[in-house]
Amino acid sequence: MSYIGRIVSLHIHPPKSGELMVPAESLQLEAGKGIVEDKRYFGKSKRQVTLIEREQLGAHAGALGINRIAPGQARANIETTGTDLHALLGREIQIGEAVLLLYEDRTPCYKMDAVCQGLRKLMENGKQGVLAQVVKSGIARIGDPIRAIEDS
Repeated sequence: MSYIGRIVSLHIHPPKSGELMVPAESLQLEAGKGIVEDKRYFGKSKRQVTLIEREQLGAHAGALGINRIAPGQARANIETTGTDLHALLGREIQIGEAVLLLYEDRTPCYKMDAVCQGLRKLMENGKQGVLAQVVKSGIARIGDPIRAIEDS
């Protein structure tokens, strides 16, 4: 397995829709179900985990002329640095102790324009991170490495 990046922030959905994402130091990922701490989605959806690169968020902020998009504002569970998640679609990655299958691009929702007008449009066509399913349970922590699992 080759090192391809690092976890820089973790978030869970708030109990009530529309509220800010809740920062976390670690996430317990359960195979086939998602994030144990994320009660709104755990075991209820194919959409188990969302990931986005801080580099992508930095590019969006620059294009919009704003200072930055704060951790959690893009409503992703896991924010990364040092990797191109879109390039890994269809592949498995080890993230902390867990293994995720990155299966499709995220689709931006209206909440992105609440962060900054125009952000939703910028995030179209593979520029809002990816959706993943948990294939091996484990804990993911801020600072953990991300590794690509080589095809066997």
